[in-house]
Amino acid sequence: MPQTYLIALIFLAAGFTQGLSGFGSALVAMPLLLLFLDAKTAVPLCVLNGLVITAFLSLQLRSHVDWRKIIPPLIGCLPGIYVGDFLLRKADGSLIKLLLGVLLIGYALYCMFLQPKPRKIASFWPYVAGFFTGLIGSAFSAGGPPTIIYTTLTGWNKDAIKATLSVFFFTTGIFIAVAHAMSGLTTPVVLRYFFLSAGFVLFGVMAGSFCYGRVERETYLKIILNLLVIMGGMMIFSAL
Repeated sequence: MPQTYLIALIFLAAGFTQGLSGFGSALVAMPLLLLFLDAKTAVPLCVLNGLVITAFLSLQLRSHVDWRKIIPPLIGCLPGIYVGDFLLRKADGSLIKLLLGVLLIGYALYCMFLQPKPRKIASFWPYVAGFFTGLIGSAFSAGGPPTIIYTTLTGWNKDAIKATLSVFFFTTGIFIAVAHAMSGLTTPVVLRYFFLSAGFVLFGVMAGSFCYGRVERETYLKIILNLLVIMGGMMIFSAL
């Protein structure tokens, strides 16, 4: 099968995943793309298609968007991107991925089996979640978990969670896409693959959103927690 068809099918599945859960497109796409693309092509391609996904979801859920929920993690994210770029390039990347993977799996299993009740979150926690999202994202392109964990602790309904994640990831994705363009990573090859796959990723996110509308909040949170386990497992695997 030609490479472009494989890329299109990968982003179809990635779009469906994020349309259903509000995150996880890179979780699906990156490991598969890296089987036949180099990281300098796969990462900016994922970012561009991620903008298609999050733009669609942000528009779809615009009535549930509350900027008071989104701005604090965004403010925290910006210095996190800078600190992550400065510090984590010098750190042991494998060790950090391993620790993050263990954290994700431990948190998800804790929620699955002990089922903690929503709690009042201190006002500084969204800034902390945003900071570590930027820090981890700038080093590994896997910064979503801190913000995802934060939203699952708030007790918000599923539309508020998904809307917050979508607008947050769309906004941070713009920053990252601009950085890639300025650094020369967004090459003509990346743009060609993007234009060929954008329609597929849009169809995938529409299909995932259709299924999302038929899912209760409890089921939705179970989907998130199971994806966190998978994400954590993949981070541990890549670290080892």
